[in-house]
Amino acid sequence: MKHYPKGYYDPEGFQIVTRVLVSPIGYNTNMVKKEDAPKSFADLLDPKWAGKMVKAHPSYSGTIMNSTYQTAQVLGWEYFEKLAKQRVMQVQSATDTPKKIALGERAIMVDGAGYLIIQYKEKGDPVDIVYPEEGTPIATSPSVLFKSAPSPNAGRLFQNWMHSREAQQIIVDFARQYSSHGQTVEKPGVRPLADIKLMKEDGAAIEKNAEDIKKRYSALFKV
Repeated sequence: MKHYPKGYYDPEGFQIVTRVLVSPIGYNTNMVKKEDAPKSFADLLDPKWAGKMVKAHPSYSGTIMNSTYQTAQVLGWEYFEKLAKQRVMQVQSATDTPKKIALGERAIMVDGAGYLIIQYKEKGDPVDIVYPEEGTPIATSPSVLFKSAPSPNAGRLFQNWMHSREAQQIIVDFARQYSSHGQTVEKPGVRPLADIKLMKEDGAAIEKNAEDIKKRYSALFKV
């Protein structure tokens, strides 16, 4: 664990973060010029974006549950009350929003899988990322080895390899997802995780408030 910053592993060694997902704003570059793209979540309240945005629903996606909660913590639920008036298309998965802007069905992605925007851009799709001024929502994916695992020694070996520099670099290179391993290196043109202003993840609060978050969100967006 010496290459992992504190906060990305359990001090008692029960779990460690295998990958890090971010949920930035995205936009279609054929529909929005770079200089006109929103720079913040607050910018999305501009009337010019009404009917042109897509957002995923926290009832269906863990990444979006995190992003919705974190954004509400920073900007308040009043922000979503205002955003709901912008006629935002609602989809389920964090992977749906990048598809919608890549296809040109919407110009702006409020939240979603940032790694897919990077993948789509690399293959030539007209998309790009904005890391919001208020901070970018984050969702970490930890791994554990169950005490009752049928082959605990094999499991330990796999976990050791999975969190090595070699395996973590595979996640970075092929999935375009982030690693918290200190020796991994992003491809040129991809902003390093350390250079992104991140919102604060709070798994305990999500677990406690999940049903309330879903209910409040669904009431605002009438879904």
